[in-house]
Amino acid sequence: MMFNEVYDVIVVGAGHAGSEAAAAAANMGSKTLLVTMNLQNIAQMSCNPAMGGIAKGQIVREIDALGGYSGIVSDTSAIQFKMLNKSKGPAMWSPRVQSDRMRFAEDWRLLLEGTPNLDFYQEMVSGLIIENHKVVGVKTSLGIEIKAKSVVLTNGTFLNGLIHIGDKNFGGGRAGERAATGITEQLVGLGFDSGRMKTGTPPRVDGRSLDYSKMIEQPGDQDPEKFSYLDITKPLANQRSCYMTYTSLEVHDLLREGFDRSPMFNGRIKSLGPRYCPSIEDKINRFADKDRHQLFIEPEGWNTCEVYVNGFSTSLPEDVQFKALRSVVGFENVKFFRPGYAIEYDYFPPTQLKHTLETKLVEGLYFAGQINGTTGYEEAASQGLMAGINASLKVQEKDAFTLKRDEAYIGVLIDDLITKGTEEPYRMFTSRAEYRTLLRQDNADLRLTPKGFELGLASEKRLKRMEEKHEAAEKFVNFFETQSVKPEVINPILERKNSSPVKQSGKLFKVFARPNIEMNDVRLVESVEAYIQDNNLDREVIEQAEIQVKYAGYIAKEKNNADKLTRLEYVKIPENFDYSQIKSMSFEAREKLKNIQPTTVSQASRISGVSPNDISVLLVYMGR
Repeated sequence: MMFNEVYDVIVVGAGHAGSEAAAAAANMGSKTLLVTMNLQNIAQMSCNPAMGGIAKGQIVREIDALGGYSGIVSDTSAIQFKMLNKSKGPAMWSPRVQSDRMRFAEDWRLLLEGTPNLDFYQEMVSGLIIENHKVVGVKTSLGIEIKAKSVVLTNGTFLNGLIHIGDKNFGGGRAGERAATGITEQLVGLGFDSGRMKTGTPPRVDGRSLDYSKMIEQPGDQDPEKFSYLDITKPLANQRSCYMTYTSLEVHDLLREGFDRSPMFNGRIKSLGPRYCPSIEDKINRFADKDRHQLFIEPEGWNTCEVYVNGFSTSLPEDVQFKALRSVVGFENVKFFRPGYAIEYDYFPPTQLKHTLETKLVEGLYFAGQINGTTGYEEAASQGLMAGINASLKVQEKDAFTLKRDEAYIGVLIDDLITKGTEEPYRMFTSRAEYRTLLRQDNADLRLTPKGFELGLASEKRLKRMEEKHEAAEKFVNFFETQSVKPEVINPILERKNSSPVKQSGKLFKVFARPNIEMNDVRLVESVEAYIQDNNLDREVIEQAEIQVKYAGYIAKEKNNADKLTRLEYVKIPENFDYSQIKSMSFEAREKLKNIQPTTVSQASRISGVSPNDISVLLVYMGR
């Protein structure tokens, strides 16, 4: 860092959100400073050693398509790859990797250090410098003032973080690291609303003390894929297995013995935790009818013996954790590396943000990650990317960059946060996206790489690769639309799949569109296999063409629905619109609209408490 430098963008915090924000801003040409309390923990995987999963895998591919780094690092540090939900439709397919925790952080740091325009500084930021409702820099715990044209806060769980283990608690933002203080109090003094949330993590154990022969092996995919669309990373040649075991009634009884000492049940933790990743004590309490729960045993890397016990997140006393885990099959001789714990931290309800993730109260100040009430590396990384992009664009006096709900899961995530807010840690699911057939993991590059290229994030090489894939897939689809097949050629294939035979020659597209006919079936037709070989089609192109053929009707219908609703996205609501004038609108709607200040009628329609009738009244009042 240069002490007399006026930076374009300062990013506070170097977790997943901060790392993506710093990379994006710097790669877009902004002079950027990344400030963190510990440079050794850049992009630390604080919880499980994995990236992706249901809906989260789609987000990682979207980050990669835009030119972010999460997909590349996920590939270079992966120890196992799985495509989840492969038995369902392609809208549900979700890539996931187990990561080498140490390599993941190292690869991120090396990528950031190799990024031009990016400086680093290790210290705690204790406050912001604000003049006339505009951020102009940050203050550190040593009293140093660093000037900037914009600031991105990505504080994770560090803002007044409080760690709980049984009846013990102490300040901390992560195991072994101190909490960050000062920022919350300053922002509340400026008029921001803040709240408290909680999350938790399981114990880490010594893999050498486990009996894997008693567990169920969970290997990776036989023919693994990868996250990044670039060819600089390669699919895994070797993989490490995970394992699965179960809790039991005996384990549950042992855990219940510690409930009176649990901060969750004795009232010391009042904040809400993630609904969809509950602690083991919460699972026992909420699902009392279940006599067992799954535990996934995840290695932390290629060479370490440290193991993550997924499904056993807990804040119970360490002696209770240890005693209960020793009753789990395969854990009879378990040794602890460290106990699980819960952590409470400050967040700011995200309805205080614009779609760009800039705060409404302070110009040039952006929030990304858990400070917005989200949970998960992927959700944080995508917000960091968008905040870094918009902070850079603002400094360069260019138009802001946002994504709509039919363009990306990232668009759904941000719109959900700023329109609906969240009172518990927000997690992305495919069910949150009304256009999930359009927002598949396989086409994130087709949707977003042109946008990333325009921003200056996605390289020309990346754009060219995407265009070649798109063209090759379109030509392959056209081949199916124009190529005829005779009954004597196709019927033996159809009969093997218990599909009705055809009586006359017809286009391959029609046969291929049948639900139970797959690419491997039509490749038995000589002309199809010849086309693939002659054109040297890779897996991505073949998969893309198959989806376009088999789901053409669904895709067209969803696109039509999106186009209809998108019209309301273009009906802008004037800034500082006075809703109090509209007496025929419900009081609740007026209050919600006044608080959130939506920018479009479409966004207004998604606010909880705003009815279709209220929207009709608004449109009439606006002369529409």
